[in-house]
Amino acid sequence: MTLPKPLDTLSSFADVSVVIPAFNARETISRALRSVAGQTLKPREVIVVDDGSTDGTFEMSQEFKPQMEGISLIVIKQENKGAGAARNQSLKDSSQPIIAFLDADDEWLPEKLERSLHHMEAESYTLVAHNGYRVEGGKESIINGAARYHEGASPYVSLYRKGYLDTCTVVARKDALLAAGGFDESLLNAQDFELWLRLLQKPENKFLVFDEVLSRYHVLHGSIMSHTERRLSCCLDIAGRFAPSLAQHSSSPLKDLWFRILAIYFEAAQTYLARKAFPILIFLCLRLPISLVIRTLEYVFSSAPKPGPAGVVAFYLWIGGTLGAYLYQYRDMAGSILRAVGLS
Repeated sequence: MTLPKPLDTLSSFADVSVVIPAFNARETISRALRSVAGQTLKPREVIVVDDGSTDGTFEMSQEFKPQMEGISLIVIKQENKGAGAARNQSLKDSSQPIIAFLDADDEWLPEKLERSLHHMEAESYTLVAHNGYRVEGGKESIINGAARYHEGASPYVSLYRKGYLDTCTVVARKDALLAAGGFDESLLNAQDFELWLRLLQKPENKFLVFDEVLSRYHVLHGSIMSHTERRLSCCLDIAGRFAPSLAQHSSSPLKDLWFRILAIYFEAAQTYLARKAFPILIFLCLRLPISLVIRTLEYVFSSAPKPGPAGVVAFYLWIGGTLGAYLYQYRDMAGSILRAVGLS
């Protein structure tokens, strides 16, 4: 694919299909589509898959066709199967070699596609992404994925540990996405994160997160990210799946696994604390050490070389040290929770 000359970008099209899964998104789909139509470098097509909506999302998307500034808008309706199935359907039906992802409640800034393709072609990356705004309660904050990409020796390990790719920022090559197997439809949450890990664990699939803010991720009540328990379960599953592949990228894969588990639980704890769901939060804290032990045993005895006596001792020392450090770090939060429920 050859990018157009800079002076032609306002009237030019790139060989890109935009994938938008939508479920009951009547109130936001127009904003998402408008942000695509307003790109300085436009995609050739947009595929919206209505995943069993009951609020008129399909009709609202169809009505937007005259406003797409020459971009082909394809709207597909399917029974409710989840975001992963909707994205897979879009991949199947797309006609272009580059795929850009956008969710129905998010939006792009005008130069998103132009800047993404510039970086992708510069080094023949398989996937590129960028920073974006997080919008919640009328306030904007920056999601700085580029900073996390540059942390440590391996961007892949940093991705595994912190999950810094926001899907509405991702542009990727279709052939690589299909070769990786597409989205895992069995996962109710985090299908996108799982695919990025599966795609990028291969050294030949290079990726970049560049330091430009080019999208807005809107946090809405009832969105898929709000299903805390479901997300916790799926992310723990994914952490276990990809722990063995860390050995190709990291000298301490077990520590990376522990870091990821702690990060997953900390994210859930923040959500429950914000909701003042203290009983659930206490139960969550009790589950953490169990998860650490189970996932570690799965890694040690299923995927990694069998440890000798010294390795077994080191394993239990690490478990004890990690739990001790965790409890010490969050001792103030634990005290607040206990006082709130009348246990201290």
